[in-house]
Amino acid sequence: MDLSAWILLLKGAVTTVWISGVAIIIGVSLGLLIAIVRQKKIPIIDQLLALYISIARSTPLVTLVLFIFLAMPALGLQLNVTVAAIMSLALNTAAFNAEIWRSAIRNFSKDQKEAAFACGMTEWTFFRHVMLPQIISVSLPPLVNEMSFLIKGSPAVAIIGLVDLTRVTNRISSVTYEPLYPILGAGLIYMIIVGLLVKAQSVAEIKARRLAM
Repeated sequence: MDLSAWILLLKGAVTTVWISGVAIIIGVSLGLLIAIVRQKKIPIIDQLLALYISIARSTPLVTLVLFIFLAMPALGLQLNVTVAAIMSLALNTAAFNAEIWRSAIRNFSKDQKEAAFACGMTEWTFFRHVMLPQIISVSLPPLVNEMSFLIKGSPAVAIIGLVDLTRVTNRISSVTYEPLYPILGAGLIYMIIVGLLVKAQSVAEIKARRLAM
């Protein structure tokens, strides 16, 4: 595999990273919001969110991608390939993240909350300065695990024409008629991306523990 092929793979990798990165940011934030809302146990809203989580977690990612890209226009919402890809990935990972956050919130010590309120702390101040750092510390490993799954599942967006790492690999293979080397190259790049994410997790865990103290 020549230099030009590696350059194409790296360009595809950049697309994969930034598409997945934006989806992860949206998914983690949306998941936290869903978890907080579900703790309020508002009947209809809680049931609708539970239904969304159940559908998103049980539906193959590629099916969700196709639905967002093909079905939304029928409902009057026109999406380009990039927006459809990000939305699909974000909605998928938000469902898993919501359950991770909800578990951490549910297992949070109620004694700390009662003590904080007894000291005159507002609910927002308590959540921001006491609760959030601790649930981040607890949730970080499963959240990063879900992020790695999302990155490894991101090739599903290639089906709607997004030129990510997987689609570039297919293009190189179709031109060179040598699929082995492009696939190995793409696999190596995916390993590096996920490896860097795991490394970032270690650094983030240390900072999270310091904030939780």
